[in-house]
Amino acid sequence: MKKIGLLPRIVLAIVLGIILGMFVSAPFVRGVNTVVEIIGQFIKFMVPLIILGLVAPAIAETGRGAGKLLLVTVALSYCSTLFSGFLGYFVSAAAFPSIVNPVADIDALEISGKFAPYFKIAIPPLMDVMTALVFSFLVGLGMVFTNSDSLKRIFIEFRSVVEKSIAYSLLPLLPLFIFGIFLEMTASGNAKRILADFAVIIAVFSLLTLVVIFVLFCIAGIIARRNPFKAMLKMYPAYITALGTSSSAATIPVTRAQTLANGVSREIADFTIPLCATVHLAGSTVKIVSCAVALLLAAGRGADVSLATFTGFIVLVGIMMIAAPGVPGGAVMAAIGLLESMLGFDQTQIALMIALYLTTDSIGTACNITGDGAIAIIVDKIFGSSKREK
Repeated sequence: MKKIGLLPRIVLAIVLGIILGMFVSAPFVRGVNTVVEIIGQFIKFMVPLIILGLVAPAIAETGRGAGKLLLVTVALSYCSTLFSGFLGYFVSAAAFPSIVNPVADIDALEISGKFAPYFKIAIPPLMDVMTALVFSFLVGLGMVFTNSDSLKRIFIEFRSVVEKSIAYSLLPLLPLFIFGIFLEMTASGNAKRILADFAVIIAVFSLLTLVVIFVLFCIAGIIARRNPFKAMLKMYPAYITALGTSSSAATIPVTRAQTLANGVSREIADFTIPLCATVHLAGSTVKIVSCAVALLLAAGRGADVSLATFTGFIVLVGIMMIAAPGVPGGAVMAAIGLLESMLGFDQTQIALMIALYLTTDSIGTACNITGDGAIAIIVDKIFGSSKREK
């Protein structure tokens, strides 16, 4: 199984869960749910550590380095992420209520008496999500203003520990976690309705990622006075590469080459493309927000799909996207804490979110890296043009 990629394992877990759920006995489902419950507790334990390990060093590193060039690039990436989040919210809130079928007992699946775990093991987190987020801001800003290099090194090393924990502990457990959720949903008769809604959700946010790319290049074209359609077409090889690899990092050479072909200076391209591969996750954000709206509606919680609730969620998830680690599924793992604390997601909804996100990871990645080219054009207009004039 180690030789099989994460995405094939997720797909295999979903398929096996659906097939086995059609005929296995309730005691078997309860046994699997016992393991799923323990994994869920471990995920909850890890969430505050993920936030602390990613956000604090990200703030410390953002406050130093290339100065204005760094801040402008990160600010543009954050604005793009906010735009994508609100676009995903408004379109989903308008379209999904008439498309997504509420499943009244989706929130109660894991506590259903028929399929309840045989036992539970509580693994309390060291702190709650908002405490971890606020503490991360304080420590991160403190490291910036006090120039505390020793503390910064500690948090950078802690980030490495968190990233390794995600890569070697959380992600390998996800297929089993998702298998158990789909096994239970099938056994309870809800899988068909959920999967039917999945197809619609995927179609909607796939279209939205294309809209995000179009808008970014239109803005870049206006600012840089270039033809946005020609600029988009030149990024086509990077888009296809990202669809195939599902990795922003692996696509950097192609993204850089196509960005240079768009007339961006080598200095700006060499700086912005690797940086944006980490901090610009517009496609990931539009996916997370759209899926969050759909899953709340599927749970019969349409009243929670309010602009007030999602405004705070989008603002904070944009920060989490900037801090997301460079591992597969890092963005959705970083967002789990906010999904739980701000939107009230339970274990089943978290599993569905992870399944939706990871099975369509390449779509969001393609949007992310193609948008990197638009941001590079804008940054080049702000900084590169003046350098060439000199």
